[in-house]
Amino acid sequence: MRPLADTPKPPMHPATIAAQAAGAIDTETAGVVPAIHMATTFMRDAEYAPMNAENIYLRSHNENTRVAERLLSALEGAADTLLFPSGMAAVAAVFRTVPTGGAVVVQSQIYWGTTAWIREFCARRQIALHEVEASDEEALAAVCAQHRPALVWVETPSNPWLRITDIAGAAQIAHDAGAALVVDSTAASPVLSQPLALGADIVMHSATKGINGHSDVLAGSLSVSDVDSAMWQEIRADRDMAGAVLGPMEAWLLTRGMRTLPLRMREMSRNAMRLAQFLVDHPKVETVLYPGLPDHPGHEIALRQMSGGFGGLLSFVVDGGAEAALHAVGRLQLFHRATSLGGVESLVEHRHTIEPHTGIPEGLLRLSVGIEDADDLIADLGQALGQ
Repeated sequence: MRPLADTPKPPMHPATIAAQAAGAIDTETAGVVPAIHMATTFMRDAEYAPMNAENIYLRSHNENTRVAERLLSALEGAADTLLFPSGMAAVAAVFRTVPTGGAVVVQSQIYWGTTAWIREFCARRQIALHEVEASDEEALAAVCAQHRPALVWVETPSNPWLRITDIAGAAQIAHDAGAALVVDSTAASPVLSQPLALGADIVMHSATKGINGHSDVLAGSLSVSDVDSAMWQEIRADRDMAGAVLGPMEAWLLTRGMRTLPLRMREMSRNAMRLAQFLVDHPKVETVLYPGLPDHPGHEIALRQMSGGFGGLLSFVVDGGAEAALHAVGRLQLFHRATSLGGVESLVEHRHTIEPHTGIPEGLLRLSVGIEDADDLIADLGQALGQ
């Protein structure tokens, strides 16, 4: 399959890169859709030399993964990308580069699965873990200066609080302390935010979410600006040898999903903004958390480092606590009661049920806004909340 880089072209917009799958076609059949290659092992000639020097064994040599990685690198503005079998596998790959006895700084109140795994891993490896609200730049600077971590991990927009961290500012703070900055940009996708261009060393995605967009692939990704860094070389070697790799079918589906990523993120962002504006004025809603709203604490930063919208992730607090929130959830007809985010269908989640001991307000509902008609979604929320 032919990558886009093989033929020089003028700079193109994300929608064109995505729709063209970064130039990948099936050169054997001339198909405009990349083929699926399922072989796990590859032939050698009579002298036992590989018949294709790039293909020896599927764990390290997966053509469908290469196609998806090239496409994601093109969208992310990255020098290299590695795919993993889940977002958490990508998280783990980063933290395994931290030496035993080292230190890390991690943003507080991010995705609970990330936090829970990091806490357990750091305790097991005797790594000093310092959690801080990274959207508070002074607090982040203070903890980094004091503890000199090997790694700083931030998530923006954060899940489910929708807090916005200044990536350029966090990168400067991390680098001044001798640390690498890794940004979980799952909620934004590479279409809305490009952390590498703002100074991040690595950007991570749960590609299960918006990048795939169809709730049918489990995957994660890491993208980097410096392929020669020791950290990246260690991550690449560990992935290939330990086998945290994506299968051909999942990689093919991921490429399929990314071809509509710009369109989906644009529509999800538009819908989420419409819903946020509706909820702000609703008498049964206490608070709306969405960075597209002018009164959101991170709105000005989001304007600087996001383009094309603010994403489809939205949280709000229902007046009346858990009882009122669960009553509304039970009445919803279009929003599916399910976890995850970034799919074409809208989802609703009562976060306090999922993580009851993390300070989540009992009335908080997290919405993953899909690509349905916004008027239908607003009507569904309206009838569920009542007047």
